[in-house]
Amino acid sequence: MTVWFVYRSPYDGPLSKRVRRLADASVLDWFRRGWPHPGPRAWVRGELGGDVYGLDSIFVAAREHGLPPPRSTGELRELLHAHLYVEGGEDYIRLDEHSLRVRTDDDEVDLAYYFLDDAALAAEPDRLAYLVHEAWPLPSAAADAADAPVTYAVFLDSHDDQRIAGTPPVELPGVRLPDLAAHLRFADPRRHPSWPTALLVLRALIGPDEPGIDAALARCNRWPGFDHWDPPELPAEHGAAHRHALRVLDEGGTVGHRRPAASLLRVTDHLAQFAMHRGDDLGHVQWFLFDTAWAAAQPALARSLLHYAGHWDPLDGSG
Repeated sequence: MTVWFVYRSPYDGPLSKRVRRLADASVLDWFRRGWPHPGPRAWVRGELGGDVYGLDSIFVAAREHGLPPPRSTGELRELLHAHLYVEGGEDYIRLDEHSLRVRTDDDEVDLAYYFLDDAALAAEPDRLAYLVHEAWPLPSAAADAADAPVTYAVFLDSHDDQRIAGTPPVELPGVRLPDLAAHLRFADPRRHPSWPTALLVLRALIGPDEPGIDAALARCNRWPGFDHWDPPELPAEHGAAHRHALRVLDEGGTVGHRRPAASLLRVTDHLAQFAMHRGDDLGHVQWFLFDTAWAAAQPALARSLLHYAGHWDPLDGSG
């Protein structure tokens, strides 16, 4: 048996998450194993590969108050609600027999962490496959899709909102990723008021004759507004928007503490993935643009990525 730990944090790597595997039979067993440890913070760091905001508080409380180790999931739930430090209400601590999901913040950004056993992963691959994916880049293999083409644009931990899952995915029906550049050029953004700023900037940075989005994504890496994310005033007509965006690049440079050379960008026929560096203290933000051909080859990964973008708790609405 394995318990998976995931820390959803912008400070942790190009995917803004840290994934660890723990040799415990259950979530309860992991907490019981750490309960008597004399150095809670060091133990948590050693087990989970670094600090996890507020997690050591339950073990500190166990020592300070002489709390007996929990004998059941129900007892652990009561102890967590009483003694685990989180920024938020009771619903920010969610425990069942196979998983613990916790949301908090460090006064700068939202954070979340998860403990999941093998049974949870086996039961919910369409919710959890991306959560436990460990490394950049995602696999790029695609397959013939039986469904009508759709391209999905996923912007994780967007600057539009510092909340986890602050920017729902955008669905572009009738479009394959190789055709996205042309589609965005001809689209009227006034008809899509819900499009996030990232998609509007990407559209503006697509050249008038460019067949794909790879060059535009590279230009996005130099877009100065992504540091403070003031919504740009971009004309609706694509040619005017593109000329305006190029002037911004020429005049604005790179603002703040971003290092474009620390970003990662990979574009294949049916998947574009971009981990944009936003500062040494703030890590990366992730953009994924993929179509139904990629989703056909990676169904669980695609569905879980779409869910991950809109929910801090990957098991929201499951069962």
